[in-house]
Amino acid sequence: MTILKHELRQGKTAFLIWTASIAFLLVTCIFLFPEMQEEMDAVGEIFASMGSFTAAFGMDRLSFGTLLGFYSVECGNILGLGGAFFASLIGVSSLAKEEKEKTAEFLLTHPISRMRVVTEKLAAILVQITVMNLIVFAVSLLCVNMIGESIPWKELFLIHGAYYLLELELACICFGISAFLRWGGVGIGMGLSALMYFLNLIANMTEHAKFLKYITPFGYCEGADILSDGALNLAYVAVGILFACLGVTAAYLQYGKKDIR
Repeated sequence: MTILKHELRQGKTAFLIWTASIAFLLVTCIFLFPEMQEEMDAVGEIFASMGSFTAAFGMDRLSFGTLLGFYSVECGNILGLGGAFFASLIGVSSLAKEEKEKTAEFLLTHPISRMRVVTEKLAAILVQITVMNLIVFAVSLLCVNMIGESIPWKELFLIHGAYYLLELELACICFGISAFLRWGGVGIGMGLSALMYFLNLIANMTEHAKFLKYITPFGYCEGADILSDGALNLAYVAVGILFACLGVTAAYLQYGKKDIR
């Protein structure tokens, strides 16, 4: 557990900054809803006439005048992009940073196997993502209650659960990529998250690109789909779990035979 504790201590500052930032933006967004609620119907009509742009964000199937419609679009983008960037950042730097910071030689001279190194680093990533999501979810529930709205437990649980799975998937994929890198890969992680986000926008805009939903984890985080179906799309989730497992497997296989300098 020594490596796990070290990783958590080392990543504490980034964890606190990302968690506080995402929570702050969510709080701001939720507290804006009562002030904007009366104007949301008019805004919704404007968005409804914007064609592909409206479809890209699922706004053609949601009512901005309701808390859930507003939350799934506005807060969903904060959760999606913020959470995805954080997960990708810690995932893609986890295994590569030892060589970048010249600490690999010190780490691997200890009587621990490389498999244990990978396992504890992966555990540290999962702990950070889980704790961050619990904090953000609790803050969201508190704010919804403070603005006088009844808490839609099931819907909020599904929305936050979907983004939690998204973060785990991206973190595991980037964790696998990290095993192949020597000098970090922040740009790769952030770029992958942005790419996945835009692939989902494209999939929303045209039926011909619906297959992209199986590639991007944002496909099963679509608020309009979650609210209309009352559940996550298990087909998309299953593919996401497969990608995550492949990423973790690649990390174990590559790091176990990697020539670490």
